Amino acid sequence: MSEMSDSNRLRERIAGVFSGALHLDVPAFDTDLFDTGVLDSLAFVELLLQLEREFGVTTSVDDLESDNFRSIDTIAEFVGSRTRATVIPITSRR
Repeated sequence: MSEMSDSNRLRERIAGVFSGALHLDVPAFDTDLFDTGVLDSLAFVELLLQLEREFGVTTSVDDLESDNFRSIDTIAEFVGSRTRATVIPITSRR
């Protein structure tokens, strides 16, 4: 139950949301999603919906700071901080 492996698993699952649900290719966990144009306003809204579906994470207006969603790394920190109390098992991959 290493925090590093949990963190890596979370990043992998978020990368899976990008590729599977959003059909977006993110080259690396630290890629700036806004500067590279991976996330535009429409994709950002879809990302928030998918994060809620996949992880049960809801976002408030205060959470919508772009720094929380700048890369898969920062999204993992954001999701991790919201789900730390309940570890979500990986049940299936599509």
